[in-house]
Amino acid sequence: MAEMGSKGVTAGKIASNVQKKLTRAQEKVLQKLGKADETKDEQFEQCVQNFNKQLNEGTRLQKDLRTYLASVKAMHEASKKLNECLQEVYEPDWPGRDEANKIAENNDLLWMDYHQKLVDQALLTMDTYLGQFPDIKSRIAKRGRKLVDYDSARHHYESLQTAKKKDEAKIAKAEEELIKAQKVFEEMNVDLQEELPSLWNSRVGFYVNTFQSIAGLEENFHKEMSKLNQNLNDVLVSLEKQHGSNTFTVKAQPSDNTPAKENKSPSPPPDGSPAATPEIRVNHEPEPASAATPGAALPKSPSQPTEASEVAGGTQPAAGAQEPGETAASEAASSSLPAVVVETFPAAVNGTVEGGSGAARLDLPPGFMFKVQAQHDYTATDTDELQLKAGDVVLVIPFQNPEEQDEGWLMGVKESDWNQHKELEKCRGVFPENFTERVQ
Repeated sequence: MAEMGSKGVTAGKIASNVQKKLTRAQEKVLQKLGKADETKDEQFEQCVQNFNKQLNEGTRLQKDLRTYLASVKAMHEASKKLNECLQEVYEPDWPGRDEANKIAENNDLLWMDYHQKLVDQALLTMDTYLGQFPDIKSRIAKRGRKLVDYDSARHHYESLQTAKKKDEAKIAKAEEELIKAQKVFEEMNVDLQEELPSLWNSRVGFYVNTFQSIAGLEENFHKEMSKLNQNLNDVLVSLEKQHGSNTFTVKAQPSDNTPAKENKSPSPPPDGSPAATPEIRVNHEPEPASAATPGAALPKSPSQPTEASEVAGGTQPAAGAQEPGETAASEAASSSLPAVVVETFPAAVNGTVEGGSGAARLDLPPGFMFKVQAQHDYTATDTDELQLKAGDVVLVIPFQNPEEQDEGWLMGVKESDWNQHKELEKCRGVFPENFTERVQ
């Protein structure tokens, strides 16, 4: 019996809800058709518009804040990877390695702290702020339904009063239902009339606090990050000073502080390969004492031609050309310096290679110096440049005016063009040296 009673109550509620929905639907249709008046409250409607605007703005702010946090997380990961790379390339015997590792650890901790504080002081506050909107939105919708019920009860009561045959019992019941519907509506209406303006005014303080928190956290983060970056810079400067005396392979590089048209700056090859230019190799091993004695000739590199000039200690003259008055002390000092071996190549004058077999090379352009082969495609950007494809062979010739030569650029003519036309004026042009490799 209890179960039947329970089921009966449930069924009764369902039937009551269905009847209410039908009554509301009919009332709305009559109001839209103008056959029934509708209770209006313009002040409340303005509050509802403000509520919807505030909800949309808050939802957008929450979305953008989550995007910002995701970007901070991505930057943290990128910074972490960059520091890991630095730790890997920083060799163990270099000074400042421990300091660099400590800076990397502090960098990681700073990113984590920044992200967590943004979550605590901005995102969670944002979530709490928006958490009150669903309940109020539901109550606004319920108020709208109760208003329709009130209008429907009012119209039903009025229709019974104006009927030709009045049924006092029905009129009394309708009046009772009208009073009940009016009471429920007014209770909800009064509460919302107080809450909505208060919620609307709270937006100013909330936005101020949110953006002040974000700005303050970001300011402190960048201050601390700036300190870490300065410390890392100091470590690297110290490394440069302590290792600056070591000489490494030097490749010709374009100048960055020269005008674009007066001095060309060649682009790097596509794969970042080094320029194919003559190398200056430094021997850090001290020369044997016998090599520094007057009149003794320095040993020749097997790769050098017989005409290659060999200079010990930079621009010092050859040992055999020393003045008789030079002291033994200066000779000893010279022998203790690193030996710089500068490779030179046979000069060509008017198509004849000096120091070679002596036979004229009439099939080469006048002034031919050496050949290079393009390792990468190069697209000419000016009328005086050569267009190169990987594999092209270029015959290098000197500039007519040496002052016109820009660092990192060579003058030449493609071998295929020279064999076809034999005219320098039509075929020659400049090209970036670091796109080629010397082959002859």
